[in-house]
Amino acid sequence: MSDKGMDAFRTISEVADELDLPQHVLRFWETRFAQIKPMKRGGGRRYYRPVDVDLIKGIRNLLYDRGYTIKGAQRLIKDNGVAFVQALGAGDMEAARAIADKRQQDAAPTAAPQSRAAALPDNEIIVGKPKPPVSRRFFGMGGGEAASASDSPDSIGKDNRALLQETLFDLLECKRLLDQAR
Repeated sequence: MSDKGMDAFRTISEVADELDLPQHVLRFWETRFAQIKPMKRGGGRRYYRPVDVDLIKGIRNLLYDRGYTIKGAQRLIKDNGVAFVQALGAGDMEAARAIADKRQQDAAPTAAPQSRAAALPDNEIIVGKPKPPVSRRFFGMGGGEAASASDSPDSIGKDNRALLQETLFDLLECKRLLDQAR
């Protein structure tokens, strides 16, 4: 953490250092998560507010620590709101739990007073579907439980096809960003 106060704006290099992320990853996430909106000053220099940093921390937690795909993290933001992911980023599991409880009550007003989220441990309050385990991310090649449900060894299952399409899209976006930087 830098010598700045907790409420100070941070440059992209300060945020990247604090979160142990390359700067290009932060720029890329801005293209994937419309909720990341740093202030931009002359020459396009980015300044991140504390709420931006908490949101990025939350996204980093979802993608790197909890194993969500970008699409899965986007869905969590859509379903639970930015404040939920910011609370995760700030490490405030109590606030994240309260937000999840409120969302669940709003979605089902006739539900029992104690929501499902309140009964879950901290690492299970996130709703949504995380990406498959690493062994499955090799598109069913190599046999075992990672193999496709289809009998044909050349076929690709629906989940693997979607994963391949998402990966291809991400690679194309990376290529576009690299071409833009040249």
